[in-house]
Amino acid sequence: MKRKDFLYLSGIGAGALMLPDLSAFGNPIDPLQALETVDTKIKKELADVALNAAKSKGASYADIRIGRYLNQFVSTREKRVQGIANTESYGVGIRVIANGCWGFAATNIVSKDAIAKAAEQAVAVAKANSKIQGDPVQLAAQKGYGEVSWKTPIEINAFEVPVKEKVDLLLNVNDIAMQNGASFVNSVIFAVNEQKYFASTDGSYIDQDVHRIYPSFNVTRIDRESGKFQTRSSLSSPMGLGYEYMNARPEDKVAGVVTRYKGRYDMLEDAKSAALNASEKVKAKSVEPGKYDLILDPSHLWLTIHESVGHPTELDRVLGYEANYAGTSFLTLDKWKSKSFKFGSDKVNVIADKTQVGSLGAVGYDDEGVKCKKWDIIKDGVLVNYQAIRDQAHIIGLDESQGCCYSQGWDDVQFQRMPNISLQSGKEKLSVDDMIKNVEKGIYIIGNGSFSIDQQRYNFQFGGQTFYEVKDGKIVGMLNDVAYQSNTQEFWNSCAAVCDESDYRLGGSFNDGKGQPSQSSAVSHGSSTTRFNGVNVINTARKI
Repeated sequence: MKRKDFLYLSGIGAGALMLPDLSAFGNPIDPLQALETVDTKIKKELADVALNAAKSKGASYADIRIGRYLNQFVSTREKRVQGIANTESYGVGIRVIANGCWGFAATNIVSKDAIAKAAEQAVAVAKANSKIQGDPVQLAAQKGYGEVSWKTPIEINAFEVPVKEKVDLLLNVNDIAMQNGASFVNSVIFAVNEQKYFASTDGSYIDQDVHRIYPSFNVTRIDRESGKFQTRSSLSSPMGLGYEYMNARPEDKVAGVVTRYKGRYDMLEDAKSAALNASEKVKAKSVEPGKYDLILDPSHLWLTIHESVGHPTELDRVLGYEANYAGTSFLTLDKWKSKSFKFGSDKVNVIADKTQVGSLGAVGYDDEGVKCKKWDIIKDGVLVNYQAIRDQAHIIGLDESQGCCYSQGWDDVQFQRMPNISLQSGKEKLSVDDMIKNVEKGIYIIGNGSFSIDQQRYNFQFGGQTFYEVKDGKIVGMLNDVAYQSNTQEFWNSCAAVCDESDYRLGGSFNDGKGQPSQSSAVSHGSSTTRFNGVNVINTARKI
């Protein structure tokens, strides 16, 4: 699957599309087929065939992933259904170490004979690699867990909800947006279920059932008199939840100049708000360039965290092993070894976490069979760790993997992927209103927009969805054409205040691209609203 195809189908604008070719996601299936499962006893028998075949051919280590990947897309525009699709991808990937080198092979024929042949092929690939590879693979020790299972703690399986119910919801979303001034609107619900079985010669047999959901829409408002137009996308987040995410409770709504959501989501209310926001944006004034204090909502800040903290702390980028899509990293090993590199102010505490309930990256075990955990990346502003997997752990003196290995499908090799990377909330009680009261000249930014960052993850520019001018501690109106520029270290050292835990929310992406051939993964980033002082803001309006 090409990353551009994934972005095309699952991005914010997917609701406007006809979903022309979903073959990259697997074969079309009836929605009821998605509720079928494969007996774990059968999967264990198949796994043992692969492991025994690999060992008999000389593998010192082997693992197998039996994967069934289900996707459902429901897409609408205004009063029309644009597309409905259900897909399944099912097959087996086998990874081995032989003669000190990795080998991999995969098959979509899930039978004992085909799996045995794939295991033998993986060993042959490893032995061929050993003729040109220098240093042997150093794999961190990993205990076997025996037969264990893990499931996303969902309340409602999205695949059990009738398609008609989803269509009715989306058409209602569109209708509310149009009633409140939208000229165009598209909407989509995208649901994912990864049924993954992992087994290895370490003695693990791990069955996992992973669920994710992403409702989104995009509203456009055209002013016919001026010819101007503005857009506003949904303030939803893709989540590691079931369909209960669509049933917002009063406690899930965060009041303010725009209602935001934590825990669960009200798509109808957000659509109304988006249409009104888009109309406001048409008439909003253009920003005056200069230095501003920025108050960044979690619906915006997640992307800045992703690009400027998540990617540069991936150990393979640090080492230069990986450069695709996001380049390498300015956070070289000497900065970590110094134990004093000031990545940010002492307000900046960032953790990696593969266990956070509701997050996209939450699983019980990674795709190497490592039990997932959380760990510090930035502590009191200082770089203290990276993200590492089994064959990288020894490089930074770790005895075990941090459990952040992932593959987008059964036919792809698992490799180091970003876990949930999140900014920790402030320890002292601080609300958004109290934060704004202390700002003389600032901009409050809600929602993520376009961005640009260099190949070392250092110099960057970020836009957003909606922008509010702050003067003398008060919000005085909406702005347009806002983007801020900085470099990663300067920006995070300008972090002056972080709201408390009561404001903490998750954002994230279904389509973080990495690798060659490319793979996509889903990852969340949490934070509370955060203030950065004295950041350079530019005007992005096109001058004619």
